[in-house]
Amino acid sequence: MSVSVEKLENSMAVLTIEVDAKEFDKAVDKVYLRQRNRLNVPGFRKGKTPRKLIERMYGEGIFLEDAANDVINETYPVEAEACGEEIVSSPEIEITQIGHGQNLIYKATVAVKPPVTLGQYKGVEVLKRPVTVTDEEVEAELKKEQDKNASFEEVTDRTVQDGDQIKLDFEGFVDGVAFEGGKGEDYPLTIGSGSFIPGFEEQLVGAEIGKEMEVNVTFPENYGSPDLAGADAVFKCTVHSIREKHLPELNDEFADDVSEFETLDEFKEDIRRNLIVKKEEAARTEMENEAVDAVIKNATVQIPDAMLKTQERQMVDEFAQQLQYQGMTIDQYFEYSGNDRDKMMEVMAPQAEKRILTRLVLEQIVKEENITVSEEDFEEELQKLAASYGADLDTVKNIFVGKERERMEEDIAVQKAVSFVADHAVEVEKAEEAAETEEA
Repeated sequence: MSVSVEKLENSMAVLTIEVDAKEFDKAVDKVYLRQRNRLNVPGFRKGKTPRKLIERMYGEGIFLEDAANDVINETYPVEAEACGEEIVSSPEIEITQIGHGQNLIYKATVAVKPPVTLGQYKGVEVLKRPVTVTDEEVEAELKKEQDKNASFEEVTDRTVQDGDQIKLDFEGFVDGVAFEGGKGEDYPLTIGSGSFIPGFEEQLVGAEIGKEMEVNVTFPENYGSPDLAGADAVFKCTVHSIREKHLPELNDEFADDVSEFETLDEFKEDIRRNLIVKKEEAARTEMENEAVDAVIKNATVQIPDAMLKTQERQMVDEFAQQLQYQGMTIDQYFEYSGNDRDKMMEVMAPQAEKRILTRLVLEQIVKEENITVSEEDFEEELQKLAASYGADLDTVKNIFVGKERERMEEDIAVQKAVSFVADHAVEVEKAEEAAETEEA
């Protein structure tokens, strides 16, 4: 087996891969053994017909295509890695020679990693992001903690009020016809939670226990089911129980119960500190993104189309995987949305291009600045992963070995490049703020 590389324009290359005739014939034999049971030849029991006879009856090439696919799937990854090029796209395969007793020769047209010319990446200007926390924000967080610790008491002598926890039966109708997924029994709902269609929960305020009532709503135009999007619906609802919310009093006793602090003032100060940390982290992330965007704008990169298409396909596959976690297939999504794979790839093209540019530019900075990943860096990342997944550290270590470790170290180096760019950025005030400062 051998491979040769021909460089083309625009970061493209052609790999010519040649597989020895003996190896290819072995692959043909395997296909014959795999397929002979489904081929019917008069005078022979299924699975007992000699290969040569099948080839005479069905054509000499009956097993060649499948054998070539098997060989290509097996040999291409090996030869692509051995060729010395950094391939960044799926291959376009063309078979140039195939036949019994012949070497299998095929060409793989691929994109290779394009060159990156960096512009300014040290000292790019970013907006200054001062971090402040208001008393109102502290009180809002305190209110959330109060709500989390609320108690509920069942009531029977009044109608539904905002904030109540209720259980109800409901069934939805559009033009008098019940629709799929529009029915629930003894369904738990907190009034004011925004869990249902806009306007639904508000109309339940005032409902009496055990008395059927109608709720009229209009489904949002962007509703997940096209059949219901924008439709007017009527829900027949019956409330079975009401639980009234009781909020604990905000005092020192409350602080002592829900936190490590003895007084409410100390608890509030801790809330303020945590909010500052969160805002500082968010501001840092925004600053990093702005700095990286500026560096990308200053760089020169020509992305080959094949690389872009491969990234688009990968992003569609990632989206499909996310849908699976939610119990939906990509085909179901296409049916509901009226979309298809090609349209989705087209929509994702700008995001795919941004992802590629970001990675390429940051990898070039890693090279320019000789950014390395220490054992401590690697261990720290493993510990973060173990903590986030609730896994044992040794188990995670056993996963990230070999190629997986190399990929993780590349990701760590790229993130260090992000920090490098941000650390060397220059923070400036907004134009209007700078002008006001000058006037003052």
